[in-house]
Amino acid sequence: MNDRIKAIFFDVDGTLLSHSRGDVPESTRRALDALRAGGIKTIVATGRHMTEFSLLPVSDIPFDGYLTLNGNLILDANRHAYAGTPIDRGEMEVLAHIFQAKRIPFALIGENGRYINYIDETVVRTQEQTKGTVPALGIYGGEKVYQILAFVPEHQKKLLDELLDECAVISWNDTGIDIIPKDGGKSAGIRRYLEEHGLDRSEIMAFGDGENDIDMLKFAGIGVAMGNSSDLVKAAADYVTDTIDNDGIEKALRHFGLID
Repeated sequence: MNDRIKAIFFDVDGTLLSHSRGDVPESTRRALDALRAGGIKTIVATGRHMTEFSLLPVSDIPFDGYLTLNGNLILDANRHAYAGTPIDRGEMEVLAHIFQAKRIPFALIGENGRYINYIDETVVRTQEQTKGTVPALGIYGGEKVYQILAFVPEHQKKLLDELLDECAVISWNDTGIDIIPKDGGKSAGIRRYLEEHGLDRSEIMAFGDGENDIDMLKFAGIGVAMGNSSDLVKAAADYVTDTIDNDGIEKALRHFGLID
Protein backbone atom coordinates (compact mmCIF):
# COMPACT_ATOMS: atom_id res chain seq x y z
CA MET A 1 0.00 0.00 0.00
CA ASN A 2 1.08 3.60 -0.67
CA ASP A 3 1.96 5.20 2.69
CA ARG A 4 3.15 8.55 1.32
CA ILE A 5 -0.26 10.18 0.76
CA LYS A 6 -1.78 11.57 3.97
CA ALA A 7 -4.68 13.66 2.65
CA ILE A 8 -6.81 13.85 -0.51
CA PHE A 9 -8.81 16.83 -1.76
CA PHE A 10 -11.94 16.22 -3.84
CA ASP A 11 -13.90 18.53 -6.10
CA VAL A 12 -17.65 17.91 -5.91
CA ASP A 13 -19.48 18.47 -9.21
CA GLY A 14 -18.38 15.99 -11.85
CA THR A 15 -15.90 14.42 -9.42
CA LEU A 16 -17.78 13.21 -6.35
CA LEU A 17 -21.27 14.03 -7.56
CA SER A 18 -22.51 12.69 -10.89
CA HIS A 19 -24.96 15.04 -12.57
CA SER A 20 -26.20 12.27 -14.85
CA ARG A 21 -27.02 10.00 -11.90
CA GLY A 22 -27.87 12.77 -9.47
CA ASP A 23 -25.88 11.02 -6.75
CA VAL A 24 -22.44 9.89 -5.61
CA PRO A 25 -21.47 6.60 -7.31
CA GLU A 26 -21.44 3.65 -4.92
CA SER A 27 -17.84 2.90 -5.89
CA THR A 28 -16.86 6.39 -4.71
CA ARG A 29 -18.60 5.89 -1.37
CA ARG A 30 -16.73 2.60 -0.90
CA ALA A 31 -13.44 4.26 -1.78
CA LEU A 32 -13.98 7.13 0.70
CA ASP A 33 -14.83 4.65 3.45
CA ALA A 34 -11.63 2.72 2.68
CA LEU A 35 -9.53 5.91 2.80
CA ARG A 36 -10.95 6.88 6.20
CA ALA A 37 -10.37 3.35 7.50
CA GLY A 38 -6.75 3.66 6.37
CA GLY A 39 -6.25 6.96 8.20
CA ILE A 40 -6.09 9.16 5.11
CA LYS A 41 -7.81 12.54 5.51
CA THR A 42 -10.49 13.41 2.94
CA ILE A 43 -11.31 17.06 2.28
CA VAL A 44 -13.88 18.68 0.00
CA ALA A 45 -12.65 21.43 -2.35
CA THR A 46 -15.67 22.94 -4.06
CA GLY A 47 -16.89 26.13 -5.67
CA ARG A 48 -20.18 25.81 -3.81
CA HIS A 49 -21.24 27.52 -0.58
CA MET A 50 -22.02 25.22 2.33
CA THR A 51 -25.72 26.15 2.29
CA GLU A 52 -25.94 24.71 -1.22
CA PHE A 53 -23.55 21.82 -0.56
CA SER A 54 -25.74 20.75 2.35
CA LEU A 55 -28.63 20.11 -0.05
CA LEU A 56 -26.63 17.75 -2.28
CA PRO A 57 -26.59 13.94 -2.07
CA VAL A 58 -22.89 14.13 -1.12
CA SER A 59 -23.68 15.98 2.12
CA ASP A 60 -24.23 12.82 4.18
CA ILE A 61 -20.60 11.74 3.70
CA PRO A 62 -18.25 12.80 6.54
CA PHE A 63 -15.11 14.76 5.58
CA ASP A 64 -12.17 16.11 7.55
CA GLY A 65 -12.57 19.63 6.20
CA TYR A 66 -14.27 21.76 3.58
CA LEU A 67 -12.64 24.27 1.26
CA THR A 68 -15.72 26.05 -0.05
CA LEU A 69 -16.11 28.90 -2.54
CA ASN A 70 -13.08 27.60 -4.45
CA GLY A 71 -10.93 27.52 -1.33
CA ASN A 72 -11.77 31.05 -0.25
CA LEU A 73 -13.81 30.04 2.81
CA ILE A 74 -12.45 27.19 4.93
CA LEU A 75 -14.54 25.08 7.31
CA ASP A 76 -13.53 22.42 9.81
CA ALA A 77 -14.91 18.88 10.01
CA ASN A 78 -17.93 20.23 11.93
CA ARG A 79 -18.63 22.69 9.09
CA HIS A 80 -17.71 25.78 11.08
CA ALA A 81 -16.00 28.51 9.03
CA TYR A 82 -12.72 29.70 10.53
CA ALA A 83 -10.62 31.27 7.77
CA GLY A 84 -11.06 32.89 4.39
CA THR A 85 -9.82 35.18 1.64
CA PRO A 86 -12.37 37.87 0.73
CA ILE A 87 -12.35 39.89 -2.50
CA ASP A 88 -10.26 43.08 -2.31
CA ARG A 89 -12.32 46.05 -1.04
CA GLY A 90 -11.32 48.31 -3.94
CA GLU A 91 -12.25 45.63 -6.46
CA MET A 92 -15.58 45.15 -4.68
CA GLU A 93 -16.44 48.79 -5.40
CA VAL A 94 -16.25 48.01 -9.13
CA LEU A 95 -18.13 44.74 -8.72
CA ALA A 96 -20.80 46.40 -6.58
CA HIS A 97 -21.51 48.88 -9.39
CA ILE A 98 -21.95 45.98 -11.83
CA PHE A 99 -24.22 44.23 -9.33
CA GLN A 100 -26.36 47.32 -8.82
CA ALA A 101 -26.60 48.12 -12.55
CA LYS A 102 -28.35 44.75 -13.15
CA ARG A 103 -27.00 44.34 -16.68
CA ILE A 104 -25.32 41.05 -15.81
CA PRO A 105 -26.75 38.43 -13.42
CA PHE A 106 -24.40 38.55 -10.42
CA ALA A 107 -24.64 36.38 -7.30
CA LEU A 108 -22.59 37.62 -4.34
CA ILE A 109 -21.48 35.04 -1.78
CA GLY A 110 -20.48 35.81 1.79
CA GLU A 111 -19.86 33.64 4.82
CA ASN A 112 -23.54 33.35 5.69
CA GLY A 113 -25.08 32.88 2.28
CA ARG A 114 -25.56 34.14 -1.25
CA TYR A 115 -27.97 36.38 -3.15
CA ILE A 116 -28.40 37.61 -6.71
CA ASN A 117 -29.24 40.96 -8.33
CA TYR A 118 -31.73 39.54 -10.83
CA ILE A 119 -32.76 36.23 -12.37
CA ASP A 120 -33.11 35.47 -16.07
CA GLU A 121 -33.35 32.38 -18.26
CA THR A 122 -29.56 31.97 -18.36
CA VAL A 123 -29.37 31.78 -14.56
CA VAL A 124 -32.13 29.18 -14.35
CA ARG A 125 -30.74 27.05 -17.18
CA THR A 126 -27.16 27.17 -15.90
CA GLN A 127 -28.16 26.16 -12.38
CA GLU A 128 -30.35 23.35 -13.68
CA GLN A 129 -27.43 21.97 -15.68
CA THR A 130 -25.23 21.81 -12.57
CA LYS A 131 -27.93 20.71 -10.09
CA GLY A 132 -27.59 24.09 -8.41
CA THR A 133 -30.24 26.24 -6.76
CA VAL A 134 -31.10 29.76 -7.84
CA PRO A 135 -30.08 32.30 -5.16
CA ALA A 136 -32.66 34.60 -3.64
CA LEU A 137 -32.74 38.26 -4.69
CA GLY A 138 -30.79 40.59 -2.45
CA ILE A 139 -29.02 43.93 -2.03
CA TYR A 140 -25.30 44.36 -1.36
CA GLY A 141 -24.71 45.87 2.07
CA GLY A 142 -20.94 46.21 2.11
CA GLU A 143 -20.13 42.89 3.80
CA LYS A 144 -17.13 40.73 2.89
CA VAL A 145 -17.65 38.80 -0.35
CA TYR A 146 -15.60 35.65 -0.98
CA GLN A 147 -16.87 34.73 -4.42
CA ILE A 148 -19.16 36.01 -7.16
CA LEU A 149 -21.06 33.95 -9.70
CA ALA A 150 -21.73 35.58 -13.03
CA PHE A 151 -24.04 34.03 -15.61
CA VAL A 152 -22.69 35.33 -18.92
CA PRO A 153 -21.66 34.23 -22.44
CA GLU A 154 -18.01 33.88 -23.45
CA HIS A 155 -17.46 37.43 -24.72
CA GLN A 156 -18.61 38.94 -21.42
CA LYS A 157 -16.29 36.62 -19.50
CA LYS A 158 -13.36 38.14 -21.39
CA LEU A 159 -14.54 41.68 -20.67
CA LEU A 160 -14.78 40.98 -16.96
CA ASP A 161 -11.34 39.38 -16.95
CA GLU A 162 -9.86 42.48 -18.58
CA LEU A 163 -11.70 44.81 -16.18
CA LEU A 164 -10.71 43.19 -12.91
CA ASP A 165 -7.13 43.58 -11.66
CA GLU A 166 -7.34 41.87 -8.25
CA CYS A 167 -9.62 38.98 -9.17
CA ALA A 168 -9.37 35.79 -11.19
CA VAL A 169 -12.20 34.86 -13.56
CA ILE A 170 -12.69 31.11 -13.92
CA SER A 171 -15.26 29.22 -16.01
CA TRP A 172 -17.23 26.32 -14.56
CA ASN A 173 -19.94 26.13 -17.22
CA ASP A 174 -20.53 27.51 -20.73
CA THR A 175 -22.52 30.36 -19.17
CA GLY A 176 -21.19 30.35 -15.62
CA ILE A 177 -18.05 31.86 -14.11
CA ASP A 178 -16.53 32.29 -10.67
CA ILE A 179 -14.95 35.62 -9.74
CA ILE A 180 -12.54 35.07 -6.85
CA PRO A 181 -9.59 36.89 -5.23
CA LYS A 182 -6.44 36.72 -7.37
CA ASP A 183 -4.52 35.35 -4.38
CA GLY A 184 -7.31 32.87 -3.58
CA GLY A 185 -8.37 29.64 -5.26
CA LYS A 186 -8.38 26.01 -4.25
CA SER A 187 -4.59 25.75 -4.08
CA ALA A 188 -4.45 28.69 -1.65
CA GLY A 189 -7.01 26.99 0.58
CA ILE A 190 -5.02 23.77 0.42
CA ARG A 191 -1.82 25.60 1.43
CA ARG A 192 -3.59 26.93 4.51
CA TYR A 193 -4.84 23.44 5.36
CA LEU A 194 -1.37 21.91 4.96
CA GLU A 195 0.22 24.53 7.22
CA GLU A 196 -2.34 23.84 9.94
CA HIS A 197 -1.86 20.07 9.76
CA GLY A 198 1.89 19.93 9.24
CA LEU A 199 1.67 18.32 5.83
CA ASP A 200 3.72 18.83 2.68
CA ARG A 201 2.25 19.12 -0.80
CA SER A 202 4.10 15.91 -1.74
CA GLU A 203 1.86 14.11 0.76
CA ILE A 204 -1.45 15.03 -0.87
CA MET A 205 -3.52 14.06 -3.86
CA ALA A 206 -6.30 16.06 -5.54
CA PHE A 207 -9.17 14.99 -7.80
CA GLY A 208 -11.03 17.35 -10.13
CA ASP A 209 -12.70 17.80 -13.49
CA GLY A 210 -13.23 21.54 -14.03
CA GLU A 211 -11.22 24.62 -14.92
CA ASN A 212 -11.46 25.79 -11.30
CA ASP A 213 -9.60 22.60 -10.30
CA ILE A 214 -6.52 23.22 -12.43
CA ASP A 215 -4.56 25.13 -9.80
CA MET A 216 -5.03 22.43 -7.17
CA LEU A 217 -4.23 19.61 -9.60
CA LYS A 218 -0.95 21.34 -10.41
CA PHE A 219 -0.23 22.07 -6.73
CA ALA A 220 -0.90 18.61 -5.30
CA GLY A 221 1.81 15.97 -5.18
CA ILE A 222 -0.48 13.89 -7.39
CA GLY A 223 -3.18 15.66 -9.40
CA VAL A 224 -5.84 13.37 -10.87
CA ALA A 225 -8.22 14.51 -13.62
CA MET A 226 -11.49 12.68 -14.09
CA GLY A 227 -12.07 11.06 -17.48
CA ASN A 228 -15.01 13.43 -18.02
CA SER A 229 -12.68 16.47 -17.77
CA SER A 230 -11.84 18.77 -20.67
CA ASP A 231 -8.49 18.41 -22.45
CA LEU A 232 -7.30 21.56 -20.64
CA VAL A 233 -7.88 19.98 -17.24
CA LYS A 234 -6.39 16.65 -18.28
CA ALA A 235 -3.23 18.41 -19.46
CA ALA A 236 -2.77 19.92 -15.98
CA ALA A 237 -2.97 16.56 -14.20
CA ASP A 238 -0.34 13.96 -13.37
CA TYR A 239 -2.80 11.17 -14.06
CA VAL A 240 -6.13 10.85 -15.90
CA THR A 241 -8.55 8.29 -14.52
CA ASP A 242 -11.87 6.97 -15.83
CA THR A 243 -15.07 9.01 -15.80
CA ILE A 244 -17.11 9.62 -12.67
CA ASP A 245 -19.82 7.25 -13.89
CA ASN A 246 -17.27 4.51 -14.61
CA ASP A 247 -15.74 4.35 -11.12
CA GLY A 248 -12.97 6.86 -11.86
CA ILE A 249 -12.13 7.72 -8.24
CA GLU A 250 -11.99 4.12 -7.05
CA LYS A 251 -9.85 3.06 -10.03
CA ALA A 252 -7.34 5.87 -9.48
CA LEU A 253 -7.00 5.14 -5.77
CA ARG A 254 -6.33 1.50 -6.55
CA HIS A 255 -3.84 2.49 -9.25
CA PHE A 256 -1.85 4.45 -6.68
CA GLY A 257 -2.11 1.73 -4.04
CA LEU A 258 -4.21 3.76 -1.62
CA ILE A 259 -7.02 1.24 -1.31
CA ASP A 260 -7.26 -2.50 -1.96
